[in-house]
Amino acid sequence: MKKIFVTLFALLAVGFASAQSEIIAKFNEGATALQSKNYTAAITAFETVIDKGMDSEDSKVLSCVTTAKKYLPTCYQGVGLTAASQKNYEKAIEYLTKAADTAELYGNTTAKQKANMILAKVYQVQGGEAFNAKNYEAAVAVFEKGYKANPRNTEMALNLATSYCELGKYDEGMAIYDKICKMPADKYAAAIEKAKSLKTLYTNNKVASLQQAGDFDGVIAMAEKLKAATPALAEKIRIEALSGKKDYAAVVASGEAAAAAQATDEEKSAIYFLVGAAYNAQYNAGGNKDAALRDKAIATLKKVIAGDKVEAAKAALAELTK
Repeated sequence: MKKIFVTLFALLAVGFASAQSEIIAKFNEGATALQSKNYTAAITAFETVIDKGMDSEDSKVLSCVTTAKKYLPTCYQGVGLTAASQKNYEKAIEYLTKAADTAELYGNTTAKQKANMILAKVYQVQGGEAFNAKNYEAAVAVFEKGYKANPRNTEMALNLATSYCELGKYDEGMAIYDKICKMPADKYAAAIEKAKSLKTLYTNNKVASLQQAGDFDGVIAMAEKLKAATPALAEKIRIEALSGKKDYAAVVASGEAAAAAQATDEEKSAIYFLVGAAYNAQYNAGGNKDAALRDKAIATLKKVIAGDKVEAAKAALAELTK
């Protein structure tokens, strides 16, 4: 009986050694394939090493498993990059997603970030084709995935926000622009300036459409939403809406704060023109009898020193000082 047990143990030992050698050989096969950039073969080999060796107690096998886990995301990434270069975006996205997911599974943060950065660029290129064709709905569907993969890809983020705005999804677009504006200025200065410019453009477009519809309360509600992120723009569109409503008392009451929020003489002058016009309207409504209102109108209109309201302010001053 003792001889039988010894023989059985010997057979098991031989089997274990054979399995160990097979896993190590498979690892070497994967390493050779990776070195020659045969990523598909490397994936097959490394997956086999991980699958068959992960429960091993042999230190050499476990070392092979650990290294296979490290390089497997690189292999998926390699297949994805090759597919992307061939404009096979679906395959590229599939394998780059596998690269990111596998890296996360095995705790490789650096590999995950790299895979997601490349994945975002693939989405950027794919979505860019729809964006350039002004197919904004299709562009959004792609850019949303890319933005999720890497929100620091500001070129794609700007295109996503613009696509939202072109589709009439103003709030969604503004949310992306605001996030860009909060990024570190030393690294993303150009993107921040572009976001601010586009935010102003689409806000003005939205305001114009609401004004055309006579929805001044809608404009004021917009201003409230914008106040925290862009106080100057919020004050500007708010006072314009109050002027449109002919709520002259409210225009006068908020005039100085609105002007103070502006950065340039042109912007301040535009606000002062509205305030001066509001004083003038109150003066006219009272039968031109309240000299104090006239004096306030004159004093305020004299602050209009730059921009496209200068001539109109001069004309109003000429009438007030006859």
